[in-house]
Amino acid sequence: MNTMTLWHLSGWQFAALAAAALLVGFSKTAVSGANTVSLAVFAAVLPARASTGVLLPVLIAGDLLAVATYRRHAHWPTLWRLFPAVAVGVVAGTLFLVWADDGVVRTSIGAILLLMAGVTVWRRRTAGTPQAPDAVTTRAGRVKARSYGVLGGFTTMVANAGGPVMSLYLLSTGFRKLGFLGTSAFFFLIVNVSKVPFSVGLGLMDRRSLLLDAALAVFVVPGALFGKWAVPRINQRLFEQLVIAATVVGGLQLLLR
Repeated sequence: MNTMTLWHLSGWQFAALAAAALLVGFSKTAVSGANTVSLAVFAAVLPARASTGVLLPVLIAGDLLAVATYRRHAHWPTLWRLFPAVAVGVVAGTLFLVWADDGVVRTSIGAILLLMAGVTVWRRRTAGTPQAPDAVTTRAGRVKARSYGVLGGFTTMVANAGGPVMSLYLLSTGFRKLGFLGTSAFFFLIVNVSKVPFSVGLGLMDRRSLLLDAALAVFVVPGALFGKWAVPRINQRLFEQLVIAATVVGGLQLLLR
């Protein structure tokens, strides 16, 4: 059986998943990429493949709350540049899941996240003033968008770990807090909803797993509300540092599990 139900869990296991769902809400409205910790908790409590199917609807619940909060701040030209490459990545991730075991998946994604975090830090230290999002229309900018898009689609399909990849891309193109959160909110809502048929086809989601999701989605709401409260109190530099730190932690968790 690939899916998991509410009745398979002990009280402590459900409490761990509830805390992870709370963090999902916070990550969607405050520090994108922090939900890599949630990914690790879900994979520790549930069988690795089943965890991706259970986590996906929880992420979608968080995406809906993020869109409701930051819908006015999305930068659609950036989204349209990313979507074709992301679609390629999602298809590649689906094919990868057909044959790759959990260890290969975790190691691959963890290595990618750490590499990209390192590249982002290096670029931010050696580059001048970042370009505004509207200015990223050069050939190099388009190549970067496609590269990040494919990696984001791949990692979000195989392990729901696309958040850090897209976070690094948006930071590298000079997004400020609200534009960052609004653009990523719509991006992940659209991408995560598009993943549902693939997850169902792979046997990772069914009616039984959705019952567990319904119980966990309740905990996403207070996390999202806390994130909305926290964002104005976090300055831009600290915001960027938290996003990169969350990416590194998520990559290390995947490599060391």
